[in-house]
Amino acid sequence: MFNQEFLATDNNDGQDGNALIQYLQEQSPDVLQRVAKSASPDIQDIIRHNVQGLLGMLPGEQFEVKVTSTRDNFASLLASAMMTGYFLRQMEQRKELEESLFSDEEMAINPEDLNL
Repeated sequence: MFNQEFLATDNNDGQDGNALIQYLQEQSPDVLQRVAKSASPDIQDIIRHNVQGLLGMLPGEQFEVKVTSTRDNFASLLASAMMTGYFLRQMEQRKELEESLFSDEEMAINPEDLNL
């Protein structure tokens, strides 16, 4: 689920806004929801684990955790998570393709015949 509040930024600090944040703000909520839902649960887990590792993983029940950052650093984190997501999705598609090629007996390809 994509949280629209995630993109709420205060742009009154005199600096030009981040182009990626501006682009995301221009997208309709439906587009953002579809993109967020298109990631498989495996990809979502990997990205969640990655971001938690970057931010720290103190349990919320025992600690009041607050993370502060500059807009540029936060934009870098967002861009990193997005690129990780695109990379993981591409690898997931490659895995699915390899599994379908190697599992079909009629069309089976010997993995050693491929230069991957």
